[in-house]
Amino acid sequence: MANEVRILVVDDEEIARQNLMHVLGREGWQVDCAADGAQATALINANHYQLVLTDLRMPGIDGLTLLHSIKERDEAIEVIVITAHASAGSAVEAMRAGAFFYIEKPFRIADVRKIVHEALEKWQLKRENFALKVELAQSTNSSRIVSCSEVMQRLLATATQIAPTDCTVLIHGETGVGKELIARHIHERSNRASSPFIAINCGVLSEELLANELFGHERGAFTGAATTKPGLLEVAEGGTLFLDEVTEMPPTIQVKLLRVLQEREFSRLGGSQVIKANIRILAATNRNPLEAVTAGILRQDLYFRLNILGLEIPPLRERKGDLAILVAHLLSRHAVRMGKPIPQISNGAMMHLLNYAFPGNIRELENILERAVALCGTQLIDETLLPENVISALPANSRTSTDAPIKTLAEMERKHILDVLKYCDGNKAQAANVLGIDRVSLWRKVKSYSNE
Repeated sequence: MANEVRILVVDDEEIARQNLMHVLGREGWQVDCAADGAQATALINANHYQLVLTDLRMPGIDGLTLLHSIKERDEAIEVIVITAHASAGSAVEAMRAGAFFYIEKPFRIADVRKIVHEALEKWQLKRENFALKVELAQSTNSSRIVSCSEVMQRLLATATQIAPTDCTVLIHGETGVGKELIARHIHERSNRASSPFIAINCGVLSEELLANELFGHERGAFTGAATTKPGLLEVAEGGTLFLDEVTEMPPTIQVKLLRVLQEREFSRLGGSQVIKANIRILAATNRNPLEAVTAGILRQDLYFRLNILGLEIPPLRERKGDLAILVAHLLSRHAVRMGKPIPQISNGAMMHLLNYAFPGNIRELENILERAVALCGTQLIDETLLPENVISALPANSRTSTDAPIKTLAEMERKHILDVLKYCDGNKAQAANVLGIDRVSLWRKVKSYSNE
């Protein structure tokens, strides 16, 4: 681990800096130095550190202020506070702010070396623990739906309630809102969870290919059919078949699907044997299903068979309260996948995302953040890493009249923090995690609001 560890030493005394740099460098760690808090902040913004050792009393930005700033930026960074002016009060404040240890000067080199090893072991354990959680989530193929908005919580509660009933569900919403995730959510909470979940997009295949994929064929059914092939209706036996963009299904196949839903049986192409369909069918469309029926695109009888229960997923622009938690989740996922430290997002970049309408919904947000993580050379994603169309977007409710002045960044931050607290039901620990700050910083901000 030594060659991947980077440590920052912050002290306004050059002799102290050089001494620690020499001692820690002999352990095989890469060590940088800063003469004050401002220089340290610049280095932290430009590099990724696992550990910071900082003096307490320094001109300008002192050690405690630097500690708070580091923890707000990345809580995973361990911080050791070193001081010649020790007091019980400063020690308690440092530990409450998240310091790993508080060392008094003069110190023994052996003690510092031991404490640094322990701090890095803690950092390594946190990293391994996070990686294991990610690996577990990926291995279980869980359809984790990240949301704290009331409308989505109600929708998920309904989906969970009907999951064991085995009824057919028609999910509709704009492209990219997560229709397949909702379908997986239903499947994984149903009595069919141990059986396959098979998804097919009905809008990307020709009529012949779609029929072949769904129903399969017998040997000799058409030129080139050298063997018998089971369709997805058989492959999904005992499980769930998810028909995405079902309104794009050709009329002839709609008739055959209607028989499957009514009789729970079908035949392969070119065959006469009746096969029982022990499956649950979930369907989705990005069209308004009733408008599709009126336009003659979707058969009315098929609509009634599919829409035993209808679920409508609202677009992302109508649930901006989910944006902060989605950003945190997606940044973590892509950073771990790329082997990068998990970055934070600047207030400016977050404001641009809040102002953007997201015509591509969560899928577009994920593409934007994946690109930002790939291009990010530090631990902070700012507006320079966002696409031009996001940067240039104006707020949906923007006004030019003098009676509606543009809100300050502090006002927007206050509203955003209070909104997140509301969606987290007042749970400050959860809200701090969503916002990407430590609990002490959140507590101070909320306390300042109550004093206004």
